[in-house]
Amino acid sequence: MKEEISKVVSKGKAAGVLRFVFHDAGTFQLDDNSGGMNGSVIYELDRPENKEKAKNEVDAVQPVSWADMIAVAGAEAVSVCGGPTIRVALGRLDSKEPDPEGKLPEETLDAAGLKQSFQTKGFSTQELVALSGAHTLGNKGFGSPTVFDNSYFKVLNEESVFSGSMSSLTGLPLDRAVPKDEECLRWIKKYADDQNTFFEDFEKAYIKLVNSGARWKSL
Repeated sequence: MKEEISKVVSKGKAAGVLRFVFHDAGTFQLDDNSGGMNGSVIYELDRPENKEKAKNEVDAVQPVSWADMIAVAGAEAVSVCGGPTIRVALGRLDSKEPDPEGKLPEETLDAAGLKQSFQTKGFSTQELVALSGAHTLGNKGFGSPTVFDNSYFKVLNEESVFSGSMSSLTGLPLDRAVPKDEECLRWIKKYADDQNTFFEDFEKAYIKLVNSGARWKSL
């Protein structure tokens, strides 16, 4: 499956693929165990013909759920851009309907609101910061758009030292908010100084993310 997905996940598509993962898994709510990694994001796409090609190629080798394919594709997006190799378990079941709207964290949240939002999904501040490191990919102004490294944290750390050093065009509002929070900043500094630790923590947080709310096939 991984080999088939690698044929359609290029460096240029990596940021979009990871965003797809977050939009599917990020709907999870811990209190009622709703949402999560269930493939429901496919119901929200405007162009179904764009999603079918990759899945058809994978199904020809090994039939899988949308949830599994999205989770593995995100891991491949990280790997192909030089990030850690993430082993993703298979066996998730797909939802039959879209998740409710308004379950994803808003991009305009301040650090306190962002931490609260992730807490309702069962994620710590450390995991929030580690997962935010995925913003190093894409055209957000953090390092190379196709290299998965700790450039994101280096830019945020510099912003914490030299307030206003980040352009208003760099990142999202939440990216400019997290360095203002002391707890977030401790992890930002740690990951800016130690890329290996960032990779290790991102891998753990990613696996937790793609397992959040998942319903699994019976053995």
